[in-house]
Amino acid sequence: MSWDTVIGLEIHVQLATKTKIFSGASTAYGAEPNTQACAIDLAMPGTLPVLNKQAVNYAIMFGLAIDAEIGQVSAFERKNYFYPDSPKGYQTTQLERPIVGRGNVEIQLADGSSKNVRIHHAHLEEDAGKSLHEGNFNSNFSGIDLNRAGTPLIEIVSEPDMCNAEEAVAFARKIHGIVTSLGICDGEMSQGSMRFDVNVSVKPSGSETLGIRTETKNLNSYKFMEEAIKREVERQIDVIEDGGTIAQETRLYNGDTKVARSMRSKEEANDYRYFPCPDLLPVVVSDEEVAELRRNLPELPDARQARFVEQYSLSDYDAGILSSDAAMAKYFEAVTSACNNAKLAANWTMGELSARLNNEDISIANSPVSAEQLGGLVTRIADNSISGKMAKEVFEGIWAGEGSADDIIEARGLKQVSDSGALEQMVADVLTANQAMVDDYISTDEAKRKKKLGGFMGKIMQASKGQANPQQVNQILAQKLNDLL
Repeated sequence: MSWDTVIGLEIHVQLATKTKIFSGASTAYGAEPNTQACAIDLAMPGTLPVLNKQAVNYAIMFGLAIDAEIGQVSAFERKNYFYPDSPKGYQTTQLERPIVGRGNVEIQLADGSSKNVRIHHAHLEEDAGKSLHEGNFNSNFSGIDLNRAGTPLIEIVSEPDMCNAEEAVAFARKIHGIVTSLGICDGEMSQGSMRFDVNVSVKPSGSETLGIRTETKNLNSYKFMEEAIKREVERQIDVIEDGGTIAQETRLYNGDTKVARSMRSKEEANDYRYFPCPDLLPVVVSDEEVAELRRNLPELPDARQARFVEQYSLSDYDAGILSSDAAMAKYFEAVTSACNNAKLAANWTMGELSARLNNEDISIANSPVSAEQLGGLVTRIADNSISGKMAKEVFEGIWAGEGSADDIIEARGLKQVSDSGALEQMVADVLTANQAMVDDYISTDEAKRKKKLGGFMGKIMQASKGQANPQQVNQILAQKLNDLL
């Protein structure tokens, strides 16, 4: 039996305000536990929330970026539940009248096609604190850090328009690109700045009836999201085909251990006993305020991609990758400015650098190799000072903190030999010293001679200690051997 997968995402985006949504406490990341939670965040008696206007503006900017309806009158409710990291016993959020209504996001897929994902709405709310679990089999304990409690969020809720993990990841990446380009979120997923809840269900192929869905919560990487979706799809199909039924539940996925498990049965809206927040008036936004925010929107990923194609003569594919993330786009343009070679800058930014950052789980904003350093390396590749193989060695040196490309080339004696006279002599010496190889080349059929060139190249590169310009050597070698025929 064949199955269709149906996926919807709820994306929690921490807004980059300096203070919390209802208090003046700092939102800075990395402070000592419970040093940034004030009386309002702790819901102490007699305290009243005051709405952070910048959080409202950031939410509206997101709505404008996805061409969504803007709720010019929105309201807050209390969502009641008890978790240890929620000291109020409720969350102040939006339900009936969110700040952002229906919108659309277009995603690009690996096969070159595009797809529209509908946004149901995006609402403002406050974040909870964080439970910290430590210990071992002999001693276990949990602690609560309330520094994050009250940090402003927008929760972006998609329609169930995605049908596989690739589309879900493409959508998540697009949202990341939009919010970081707007400057409303730093996008640091490892710090919890963006977290993904994935709703997954399966149904018989072609059926119009949706299956029972599960929600896997708090995924903070694209890799973990992809893994969690694929495992959950397989699990649901196995359960149904074995005669079982899917329980509507909330699940967790541990990306380190690759283990998924049930967390609790899935709540319905009435379980939360929503009611209007008595301490906050409805939020009224004027046409003039929306127009002013629209006028000041920064460049967004789609516009940036088009500019990269026109300004730097990149392919749509390369421009799409480089423009999708605001930090990567900024880095690429800085590399290009330093080396004046957009194509090589793009190749090294998307290739060697991105691969190493991914392997080390480091964001490009925290790259050990600065854009200026990579630009210096690309310059030495472009002017034939070093070969591609040498460039990788130099890159490793820069990554390790040994200095600029020029510093490392000088210290390691890696400068490529490109002097034609020196290379001519080097090739001649190798041919003289390897007469048997020359005789074999001459006696070989013309169709097979090309394969023999590798042996000569190896000898020449060995003689030059890897510093001969391979392109020039290849040309000189071919000419000298042809002259002997």
